[in-house]
Amino acid sequence: MTMRFKQMLGIVRDYALMTVGALLVALSVNLFLIPNDVISGGVSGVAIMLRSLVGTPVGLVIILLNIPLFLLGWRYLGGLIFGVRTIYATVVMALAIDALAPYLTPVTRDPLLYTLYGGLLDGIGVGLVLRARGTTGGIDIVGRLLERWRGISPGQTMLVIDALLFAGAAMLFGPEKALYALLVVFISTRVIDVVLSGAGAARQALIISVRPEELTRAIIRDLRRGVTLLDGQGGYTGAERSVLLCVVSRPEIASLKALVARIDPDAFMVIGDASEVLGEGFQPSAESSARPPVLSGSVAEG
Repeated sequence: MTMRFKQMLGIVRDYALMTVGALLVALSVNLFLIPNDVISGGVSGVAIMLRSLVGTPVGLVIILLNIPLFLLGWRYLGGLIFGVRTIYATVVMALAIDALAPYLTPVTRDPLLYTLYGGLLDGIGVGLVLRARGTTGGIDIVGRLLERWRGISPGQTMLVIDALLFAGAAMLFGPEKALYALLVVFISTRVIDVVLSGAGAARQALIISVRPEELTRAIIRDLRRGVTLLDGQGGYTGAERSVLLCVVSRPEIASLKALVARIDPDAFMVIGDASEVLGEGFQPSAESSARPPVLSGSVAEG
């Protein structure tokens, strides 16, 4: 099997995962959330509230609200791959929500059931999209843009936006529905962690490769993450090898593995949970300063 054929199979698999994930999110919205006046987070939540206020189609509003975010993300957050996959996953999800709505009836009116299964389907769907190196747009893009432009962490941005969104839901649907919405988001978030094989907010990767320079440049350029180069020596062979240490966010693991496989298919890679990450691109340290990293010894920051 040639390398090009393997890459094509990988692309087909990714788009199949994104399609299934988008359809699962659409089922969650139509079967459990909309019929019970429960919102999800981000742009989808805004679309559900607008539907209740003025009767606009949920999927259409999702697309319209995401258009300016797509354009900004395409330009500043990753170019072609980011743009194509994000647009595909979001458009399929939005079209499926509107297309399936006339044919689906509410499954349950029980708060426990629609909260649990609404969050479960949403989490599995979003997790599959993220696993295929796509996103569903929305406030994820806003968070990454503000991190790039103002240094505000994406988590803080999404927390503020969701807080405003749930406050609006409380005024529109009542405080009880807003509390159910919080449970849906919590369940969805935990399920996403499971789909992506772990519950940590970040992952650390150790990569042993004969092409460390190419990998370093690619990680910095494509993922916009720093890389630390360590000197290593094989215990059995005694051969000198460079070891790359890289910490990435949970959704970026799939992109990192694909990048390493493309540049050095024979690379040895160990991925583990990072329970807490302090520093640029992650949670800021209380004692951190604006000073650039100091390079010393055999360790170099990329």
